Amino acid sequence: MQFLQPPGWATPKGYANGVAAKGTLVFVGGQIGWNGEQQFESDDFIAQTKQALQNVHAVLACAGAGPEHMVRMTWYITDRDEYNTRLRELGTVYREVMGKCFPAMTCVEVSRLVESRAKVEIEVTAVVPD
Repeated sequence: MQFLQPPGWATPKGYANGVAAKGTLVFVGGQIGWNGEQQFESDDFIAQTKQALQNVHAVLACAGAGPEHMVRMTWYITDRDEYNTRLRELGTVYREVMGKCFPAMTCVEVSRLVESRAKVEIEVTAVVPD
């Protein structure tokens, strides 16, 4: 895996500008903040994000992958202001579940998600080296 950082660009915080990789592709569908029984345990944004990240981690494990294999991550959030005001908490939870693995990332605010209680949905692409 090669992280792509154009010369002269400021180093991004919490994500990579790009990643080049070879191997088996793993696509993780959007994971939300409910548990394996599809039940929400909290309506708190940080708690739901932690659960969604744990769900991503579990799906990656099914393919013999882990956070270190992530090359792309897309977040869909329902409240950009809450995301920005809780970045410190978010960073703590992210590192707790995913470690210091920061793939190329996009974050988009959406008006709502399919599950009405969901505050975040995260999808991932990973590459497991051959």
